[in-house]
Parts: sequence; C-alpha cells; structure tokens
Amino acid sequence: MYSVSVPVPPVVRELIREFRPLLTGFDRVRGQRTATLVVKRLDADDRREYLRAAREAKRALRGAPTFDARISDVGVFEEPTGGTAPVVYLAVESPGLWEVHRQLVAELGRVPGLEGDDYTPHVTLARDGPPDAVERVRDYDFDPVTWTVNELEFYDAEHKERIETVSLPA
Repeated sequence: MYSVSVPVPPVVRELIREFRPLLTGFDRVRGQRTATLVVKRLDADDRREYLRAAREAKRALRGAPTFDARISDVGVFEEPTGGTAPVVYLAVESPGLWEVHRQLVAELGRVPGLEGDDYTPHVTLARDGPPDAVERVRDYDFDPVTWTVNELEFYDAEHKERIETVSLPA
C-alpha cells in the first residue's frame, strides 16, 4: 500500500520511545522507525499505478502550505476498520492536516471507513493488548508535543520506505 504521509519528526519518535515501557502485554508494538502518520492512502497496487497516483496527488497538493500538528492525547480504536483490536495510538490534532486530507480526498476519492469524515489522524503505538495494558497507556501523563509540517512524503508500506517528498511552502 502506498500513501501520502507526514514524516514523523524526532520529537514524536522521542515520545514513542517514552511510551515503549508501557506497551508490555501488546502482541504487536510499533517502533520509532515504523511509525507513520498517514494523510491519504493512494489507490495503487504496483509501482506503475503508484506513479500515476503520485502525479495526481502532487497536482492536488500544489499550494498546500506548511501547518502545525500537536499530540496531547492517547486514543483507542476498539473496533478498527482493519486488523486486530484494540489499537492504541497518539492522537494528532491539526486543522492544517485535515485541510490537506480533504483536498486529497476531493481530488483522489476516499477509502470508505478510513478517510473523509472517518479519518482519524494518528500514530499507532500498538495493537492486540489486554484491557489493563490499554488503560495503562491511556492513563499515562505526558507533555504534549507540537511541530511544524513542512513536507509530506510518499510512502511504500510494504517495503517500509519513503519514496519521495514534497515540500510545503511557508
């Protein structure tokens, strides 16, 4: 699967590291290197389709400005659209991120159940944990982090790699 994503900055990777000891008991834990913040999934199953979808996304992103993002809370998907539950995540607040998401959805269409009004900006921490582990993560008190997003990346989830980036003008 390919996506347009926000590169996860060092301040968020540091926060993920802070949560690591609390994720004991979860079957699947995301690491700092595999952390992602998806803005929009791309309708592409191979490199050729990716190139077409990336061209369309870049056209839709023209003129999108930099924006701020903030993490101050933990969320839980009790019944995620895909995969196993529960999923604990860092909730991302950002009107600018929402605007970019809407712009991409308007141009490229939405994935039902995940995008449009169903979109929840987040960075996954872990999934498949018992209730006490979920509560331990939910109850953890941490200092909020804020950063400015000045580029977006095109990401290949299968290979867990950045393909290219697009700079956002200030």
